[in-house]
Amino acid sequence: MKKILMIDDDDDLAAPLKTYFARYDLALEHANHPDTGIALLKKNHYELLILDIMLPDKDGFESCKEIRYFSDIPIIMLTARGEVTDRVVGLELGADDYVSKPFDPRELVARIHRILKRGNTMATQQTCLAFGALEINFDAQTIHLDKQALSLTGHEFTLLKLLCDAQGKIISRDSIMQAVNGIDADVYSRSVDVLVSRLRQKLKPLEPIITLRGKGYRWALKPDE
Repeated sequence: MKKILMIDDDDDLAAPLKTYFARYDLALEHANHPDTGIALLKKNHYELLILDIMLPDKDGFESCKEIRYFSDIPIIMLTARGEVTDRVVGLELGADDYVSKPFDPRELVARIHRILKRGNTMATQQTCLAFGALEINFDAQTIHLDKQALSLTGHEFTLLKLLCDAQGKIISRDSIMQAVNGIDADVYSRSVDVLVSRLRQKLKPLEPIITLRGKGYRWALKPDE
């Protein structure tokens, strides 16, 4: 079974959700405090994290930021407010997807399977590319710049693969939207910009992504022969 961790202070939600998840080969573990959940993440291996925004002492945004310092685990954030601002901030911090409370458990399971399937698909492509000091292994889902490992989220890695596969061709926002398959449509253009910006920041001092206003984005580097 795939191990899933949920950090949420609603104990009444965790128990029935754990039972429901088991039907779909998902083993749910629950922490009702962010510090407890982060400690579990550091100690154990999980396939995905469900992170509530409204948490005691340390909210989901602060927790997400802390987690991204040591892990690139896929993160689905739960928000009771459902505001576009919340979702954009979460994307900037490295979240992969959102579900608004109250939610249908079937929707949450579907989003989890979609994210896990995306990761498995990428892992079977067995592609390695080098662009000078930048080395990408799409099989192992690792990236090194000047021999230093970089940590990318699932969406960031998907975007990187999409740009590299295009061989310098323009990738539209629509193509990015379809590829990541997890960004909400109502924050569509803003969230794509955020995703590209996050990837750019992690690839500095390189400037491999070119913006073509009104058209999309293009990968500027040529692979080593």
